[in-house]
Amino acid sequence: MIASPGTILALSAVLFGIGVFGFLARRNIILMFVSAEVMLNAVNLSLVGFSQQLGDPRGQILALFVIAVAAAEAGVGLGLVIALNRNRPGTDVGDLTGLKW
Repeated sequence: MIASPGTILALSAVLFGIGVFGFLARRNIILMFVSAEVMLNAVNLSLVGFSQQLGDPRGQILALFVIAVAAAEAGVGLGLVIALNRNRPGTDVGDLTGLKW
């Protein structure tokens, strides 16, 4: 069964809204990265939905690039969390100022 473009866009908008709320409402760096991943997945959903509707594979190809960027973001985020925990325990965003030179 193929979903309508309106349904796909509505789901994508809801996911993006959840991601924005999670990013702005949390002070934990891990939860902020998870919220950013949710926002990127919402963008992927809309790209693939439009690609399916238009019959053009370019949206799916772009979604693969967004997945690669999300993987790189997860790697950088994990590195930041490890650096934070090495200096002082906890994953609060306010602790990022301790990583200055």
